[in-house]
Amino acid sequence: MTLSFDGLGLAEPLRLALKAENYLQPTPIQVQAIPLLNEGRDLLGIAQTGTGKTAAFALPILQRLSQQRLPRTPGSPHALILAPTRELAGQIGERFAAYGRDLPLRTAVIFGGVNQTRQVKELARGVDILVATPGRLLDLCNQRHIRLDKVSILVLDEADRMLDMGFVRDVRKIVALCRTKRQTLLFSATMPPDIAKLAQDILTSPVRVDVSPATIAVDRIEQQVFFVGTSAKRTLLTELLADPAMDRVLVFTRTKHGADKVCRHLLQSGIATEALHGNKAQNARVRALDAFRAGRARILVATDIAARGIDVPGISHVINFELPNEPESYVHRIGRTARAGAGGAALSFCDHSERPYLRAIESLMRRKVAVAEHRLSETPSALPEQPRPQHARPAAPAGAKRRQGFRGRRFGGASGAAPSSSNRREAFRH
Repeated sequence: MTLSFDGLGLAEPLRLALKAENYLQPTPIQVQAIPLLNEGRDLLGIAQTGTGKTAAFALPILQRLSQQRLPRTPGSPHALILAPTRELAGQIGERFAAYGRDLPLRTAVIFGGVNQTRQVKELARGVDILVATPGRLLDLCNQRHIRLDKVSILVLDEADRMLDMGFVRDVRKIVALCRTKRQTLLFSATMPPDIAKLAQDILTSPVRVDVSPATIAVDRIEQQVFFVGTSAKRTLLTELLADPAMDRVLVFTRTKHGADKVCRHLLQSGIATEALHGNKAQNARVRALDAFRAGRARILVATDIAARGIDVPGISHVINFELPNEPESYVHRIGRTARAGAGGAALSFCDHSERPYLRAIESLMRRKVAVAEHRLSETPSALPEQPRPQHARPAAPAGAKRRQGFRGRRFGGASGAAPSSSNRREAFRH
């Protein structure tokens, strides 16, 4: 393992920018990917957010374009990064700006849900690097504000989430608009058949870099599951949040409606809370994230898709108010509290209907989640047996006795359908 960025062949302006960002040691995916990308290789990266993959592709792109000094043409970027959500696109753009602060390169970020006028003006000035969501990008291509025939580096970030959101056809259209001779990078946290087929079609002799999420995030996170009835979940959530150690908490629900209900309940309980999901207007989403980052809102309630790509430092706890029905999503969720090598805590509520989800999660991680006893406990052994996912094992029992309170336990960190067309493609389904 390279112990510093000095051994990765990066130019001095990039190394200085990394030091200014207090990035002193590269992550495993950076160690593996950066030298290969500097050689111009295509890459298939299996990695979740929080592993450092943005820097893994941003640094080689910045280095290559700064060395080539290609002429800047209005509406014709040389590098294109596709991201599934507005939030992730914005964060990628911020990282490019931070790493390339001392380079003569221009980056633009475009996404739907907002007026396009400012974006069109920025494109007309000419950009070297374009970060975009698929829907708005295709709209502006159809309006002839963007040409992709000069794109020599193409990055598809979180390709599995683009599949979930129905963007795969749009992605294929975008790839067809790019020049044939290019360097292509595809990153995905999972590799379902459709993504494997896409990778086969658009990558040329790629190098595969696999950073397994189950071994990255979970080892640093204290995990507990609370067996609790559906009707008692909100009461349990309020009682847990009375612990002052929970100073910045991300709460996950499966649906937008569920996120709003939980948010209203916490606000009525006097807890500063914001909700983040696809039905929120872009300015409302920005305000919610800003309030959470700044500490004005101690709790952020979010759905999986809206929260994908959120990188807020110092999240002390993740609470799964509802377990996800895809075990990979669980690993993405809890990884929000173990950023940049830090530890964290993840607490999950599991009602009777969610038992199969828990077993699938434990099978993916190849480890059990510790059972927390509490006064609202619903003893798992008393529940009807649910169909068991293949290779999964039953969850550990909570014990015969129900104990009052939380036994002095502190929970601080320790050891569908496709989206609609036109510029509404960024509407989320969850």
